[in-house]
Amino acid sequence: MKILTEHIDVPNIDSIDVFMKHGGYSAVTKAIKKMTPDEVTEEVKKSGLRGRGGAGFPVGMKWSFLAKPEGVPRYLVCNADESEPGTFKDHYLMWKSPHTLIEGMIVSSYALGANTSYIYVRGELMYVINILEKAIQEAYDKGLLGKNILGSGYDLDLFVQPGGGAYICGEETALLESLEGKRGNPRNKPPFPAVKGLWQCPTVVNNVESIAATSWIVNNGGDAYAAIGVGRSTGTKLISASGHIKKPGVYEIPLGITVEDFIYSDEWCGGIRDGHKLKAVVAGGSSVPILPAELILTTAAGEKRLMTYESLSDGGFATGTMLGSGGFVVMDETACIVHNTLTFAKFYHHESCGQCSPCREGTGWMDKVLHRIEHGQGRKEDIDLLVDVAKKIEGNTICPLGDAASWPVAAAIRHFRDEFEWHIEHPELATKPGAVFMRKGASWTK
Repeated sequence: MKILTEHIDVPNIDSIDVFMKHGGYSAVTKAIKKMTPDEVTEEVKKSGLRGRGGAGFPVGMKWSFLAKPEGVPRYLVCNADESEPGTFKDHYLMWKSPHTLIEGMIVSSYALGANTSYIYVRGELMYVINILEKAIQEAYDKGLLGKNILGSGYDLDLFVQPGGGAYICGEETALLESLEGKRGNPRNKPPFPAVKGLWQCPTVVNNVESIAATSWIVNNGGDAYAAIGVGRSTGTKLISASGHIKKPGVYEIPLGITVEDFIYSDEWCGGIRDGHKLKAVVAGGSSVPILPAELILTTAAGEKRLMTYESLSDGGFATGTMLGSGGFVVMDETACIVHNTLTFAKFYHHESCGQCSPCREGTGWMDKVLHRIEHGQGRKEDIDLLVDVAKKIEGNTICPLGDAASWPVAAAIRHFRDEFEWHIEHPELATKPGAVFMRKGASWTK
């Protein structure tokens, strides 16, 4: 079942004429000419669509929270920052089929009563920004943006705003600060953006994939979307698959397939590279807990793990993880968990805005201690020190970056403590080029 990527490989699908030949912008016509804004919102609610940026909050419910005071403008902001390590599916969609997002922006803006909307794109992706701006101009030329769209009396202006390349601007209030021209520091909540967001006006911030899915929902109905998937995990999901697999790439999957099928099926990742075995998976981008092979394929209760929000989180953080943004990073037995954890810790240390002391100081300490262990200078007490620092960061910051930094470290130690101990007990082996810990003993490759 393809919803967002059905026509993504059609030649010149980034052109509006080709896009419209394949049914593009039919949802705009239907929404604006045949539906009220509330009816569009109701279909999105029925669909069960959940935010695809990581949090998984129901999109229609989020829209219904938008305040609508008289005489005050409302805004829709698309979060296309996508700075989560391991995640690249939004980038892929905007690059290949920019009109898929633009159509969703028009439909969603109409539903929200927004007359000005923004797409905030990670600053490193200037070529994608250029693609979007060209596509937006094509939509203006066709009368799908601007004044009196399709003779309906509805007006919408759409702008692309490059970000400064900061991970923190993936947090919605930091994004709004950046969009206003300020330093991208998260705001205290409440008030929430739905009440006071961009320029202190009611604002909805949604992810690229979430917004793009609304067009299909308008055309086919919320019930049809809800019929795809399992339980509260409805519809399809774009997954950024990378690591030690035969077929890395972006896949659109129906939610509910097994993790085992996703990794090993020829339709998806094609299995682990030849001659190697699965060791661990980071299922939803760098911020979610890593799981060893036995827990990513099967829950602690012995059930097949599914690619759904609920199944991946089964067991809590003790034995589960999160679907998150869908950044699915696969590691075979040659991967060093300590090195991987250090890489993530360095990233979060660098990207912390510094506003909250636990995150500013704690990410630095985790980086420093992990560096010590990785380079053969670790002490046994360092492992529990890392766990303690992670606990002191988690839940004690304005935004979730602190949690995102602490969860990978805590989970790596929870599931691979013996590997950290080996690094400390055998520094002469651990520091050899290509050194890899094996559960049945030490080994390394040249």
